[in-house]
Amino acid sequence: MNTLQSAQLYGILDMGYVASGDLLRVAEQMIEGGVEVLQLRAKGCSESEVEAWGQELVVLSEAAGVPLLVNDHPQLVPSIGAQGVHVGQEDFSVEDARWRAGRSLAGEAPAPLVGKSTHGLAQALEAERSGADYIGFGPLFSTPTKPGRPAIGLDQIREVHSQVGIPIFCIGGIKLENLAEVIGAGARRVVIVSGILQARDIAGYCRDVRSVLGAVR
Repeated sequence: MNTLQSAQLYGILDMGYVASGDLLRVAEQMIEGGVEVLQLRAKGCSESEVEAWGQELVVLSEAAGVPLLVNDHPQLVPSIGAQGVHVGQEDFSVEDARWRAGRSLAGEAPAPLVGKSTHGLAQALEAERSGADYIGFGPLFSTPTKPGRPAIGLDQIREVHSQVGIPIFCIGGIKLENLAEVIGAGARRVVIVSGILQARDIAGYCRDVRSVLGAVR
């Protein structure tokens, strides 16, 4: 299984972009292209839908050694068999999310991973203090996946990397065409959503992203 420490490319299967019938095909292409962490994000969908999709995805992701995380539904982590959960600033605390995600595991499996969305240095530091395993940091650019959330720009990237010790995945409007700029500002890991999901050749797009990210190591 890939680890967060080694991962550079984090992909989100956003059901706002992916038809349910295409979910496994898109996930396969993302993994083939080199996505190292997958998240299932299904805003506005029922828990039963998220659970069913997650149970299909985890078979594929585990076989490939790619961690699967669920967005916003920590209570579904045990039944899906996912490796963890990602929560926003307005959602569960890190401690509560981890308890909900692992409460039925009874110590029989590794503690579930918990990622936290952060929108500035203070939130990033607080997420680390709270025990988050990683943070999403952004949105760097305006993005339709986060309507109403102002872009924070690139100025804080170096500072947050100098002060926060857990993995930092920069997110928000990042695409292949601005990736070099994001890396130049100090990013080491990125989350890409629409750029990947709207690509004609998803696997090829991911490979191109990984090639650019390879220079960071």
